[in-house]
Parts: sequence; C-alpha cells; structure tokens
Amino acid sequence: MISNNKVKKFLLVDDEPDVTYTIKNILEDNGLQVDTFNDPVTALNSYTSNFYDLVILDIKMPKIDGFELCIKIREKDPKVKICFLTASEMYYEKFRKARSELGRLIGEDCFIQKPVKNDDLIRKLTSIMNRDITTMSKC
Repeated sequence: MISNNKVKKFLLVDDEPDVTYTIKNILEDNGLQVDTFNDPVTALNSYTSNFYDLVILDIKMPKIDGFELCIKIREKDPKVKICFLTASEMYYEKFRKARSELGRLIGEDCFIQKPVKNDDLIRKLTSIMNRDITTMSKC
C-alpha cells in the first residue's frame, strides 16, 4: 500500500484501454483512487489543478505525446508529481536524453517500462510518492 493516511489520487493517461484498465485495477486494489483517460487531449482538458497526487503518462500517444502533455500539465499544476510509462526502449532513451539535456533531477524510478509486474509497479510508485517534489522533473 502506498499510504496509510488519506487516499491518494492518481491520474493515468495511456491510449491503450487494456493498459489503463489493468493498471487502474492494480492501483485500486492497493487503496488508491484512479482516474483514467485514453485520449491525452481529453485528459488535459479535464485536468484539475491540486487534485492529483501523481500523474502517470504513457509517452507514445496520438495528438499529444507524454512529454508534451507533461509540459502542459505542469503549466496548470507545477507541483504535481509525474511519472512516465512506456513499452518502447526508444522512448526510454529519449527520456534519458531529455533528462540529461535539461539537467533535471529525475530519478530512474520516474520512468516505468511496460510490461511491469504488479509488485514492481507499486514499489516504484511508492518510491515516487515518497520523494520531495523539488527532486522531481519539471518536464
């Protein structure tokens, strides 16, 4: 379980409905409240500042990729924690390069590569939730 206090609210954006369905169930089984979107534009238009504790973004999506969506969410809510999710090794390398070029303090645990085992997902998200926002990326 990620927290013993208030229920943590997560936003999950992935263009694959089976991924959002599966991850939502895993997270809800661990006591979290999860909103999901399969369309990044709809997710952005529906986003409410200071509502979510963590946003999980797929990187490769139509219309707006995860990096661009991250920037737009940060404009609305600069303090929310954000982590990336993808199955593509190419996007992992792009993530590492962007982190390096921007000099951002973003740990490896802010990137989750699919497929991920349930226990590993919860462990990584717990680690992210326990980090101070000042050590998180600004995208």
